[in-house]
Formats: sequence, C-alpha cells, structure tokens
Amino acid sequence: MPDYLDDLRLAHVLADAADAATTDRFKALDLKVETKPDMTPVSEADKAAEELIRGQLQRARPRDAILGEEYGVEGTGPRRWVIDPIDGTKNYVRGVPVWATLISLMEAGEGGFQPVVGVVSAPALGRRWWAAKGHGAFSGRSLTKASKLHVSRVSKLSDASFAYSSLSGWEEQGRLDGFLDLTREVWRARAYGDFWPYMMVAEGSVDMCAEPELSLWDMAANAIIVTEAGGSFTGLDGRPGPHSGNAAASNGLLHDELLGYLNQRY
Repeated sequence: MPDYLDDLRLAHVLADAADAATTDRFKALDLKVETKPDMTPVSEADKAAEELIRGQLQRARPRDAILGEEYGVEGTGPRRWVIDPIDGTKNYVRGVPVWATLISLMEAGEGGFQPVVGVVSAPALGRRWWAAKGHGAFSGRSLTKASKLHVSRVSKLSDASFAYSSLSGWEEQGRLDGFLDLTREVWRARAYGDFWPYMMVAEGSVDMCAEPELSLWDMAANAIIVTEAGGSFTGLDGRPGPHSGNAAASNGLLHDELLGYLNQRY
C-alpha cells in the first residue's frame, strides 16, 4: 500500500502558502467580496489561495487532477486533489477567526474516489490538523511537532457533546424535529460550524457532529482526519466517506444513534 507521506508533506507546503496568502488579507479594509450564483460569498482571498495551490500542484504533481471550490475540476486520472481555499468565508469576511484551508488527495478505488491525505489549516486560530491513510491523524505546528489524535470514548448520548452549524438546513430538509430531539438528549449542543466540529471530533473534545448540505471540498479532508483518528464519517444515509452531499461524524460509538435521530422523521 502506498504510504502517501510525500503527498502529505506536499499538502503541508501547499497549506503554508495558502496560510500566508489568506492571513495577509484577513481583516483587510479593502478586501473585495462578490456573491456567487448560489448566493454565497467569495472573496479575492478565496480565489488567490486556490490559484496559488493549483499553480504549485501543476508543477509538483502535473499528472494529478484538481478539483477546487472556485475553479472547478481540471485534469483526469486516478488521483485528484480537492481544495477548499477558505472554508468559512462568511466568517473570514466578517473578521471571525474560525476559517481554514482544506486540502485533500483522493484516490480512485472500490466505491469511487476516497480521501487518502487531508490537511486542515486554520492560521487565525494557530491550528493545523492532518492525516494520511494508514498513518493516523495529528495536530500541531508542523510534521515534527505534532500530537496524535484520537476520538473520545463517550458511549452515552446523555454524556455526549454534539456540534452543528445552523438550524436552517435541517428545517429545509424536514429533519428539524429529529435534530431537536437529539439536542434534548445530549449533554451539550453547540453551533461551532464549518470544519471545526470535525476536528474536535477527531481530537475527542466533541463526540459527534453533522451538517445537512455540503460539497465534496467541504468534507474530503475532514473525512480522512476523523477516520484516521478512529472515528466514523458518513453521509446521513450511512454511506461511508464524503460523497453523500451531507455529513455525520462521531467517535463511532454513538454513530448509529446520531443517524437514527437525524433520520427518524425524515
């Protein structure tokens, strides 16, 4: 089995470059922000970071395909880099420090493309998380200054912490009643949003999280980090991996109950 460590090192180099570009424009008074056709914001920093990552990948991995949120897919083949240049753009443009660059390498296999490398870098928080298939998940300042991650061992909903992004998506999908029932059963429910809940699941500080509507670039890096930390990452339909258009992540012990509540009245 490939060890993917060279790809992981490259992903860190890409994240370093993106961090420099995004932090340079964070809280800039002249930051340019546009509205995309789906009515979500995109800043000049989103575009610049993705262009930077694409340029480095084209030089370092010219045979690999690239899929990014801002510029779509380029190339074909059994390996595909998936990029979200700024996950949490709404936070970014308002000066909230909870945003990150998500970089993942996906490889073709049984059941389609699956993530084999993931890096989530949140420079305004001073945090970075990463994983490579078969090598575990880590957090730290660099590859050599890192702590291994492991999900929690909480096994009862009444002891569990549940994280989510917002209520509107659950309501739009007709899942709000089950969602609210779940929040009443758990020890704590908090809306952290975007990449952060998945990283907290991997760290063991949160026991489960879910979002009702997502794109592949929102999930690919998160999925490999959660699973390499010993957790479960599926769609709300229970399908493993980041391909369902939504996500549920947990320490594994609570996963069936999490899915049960979110699907109970759907």
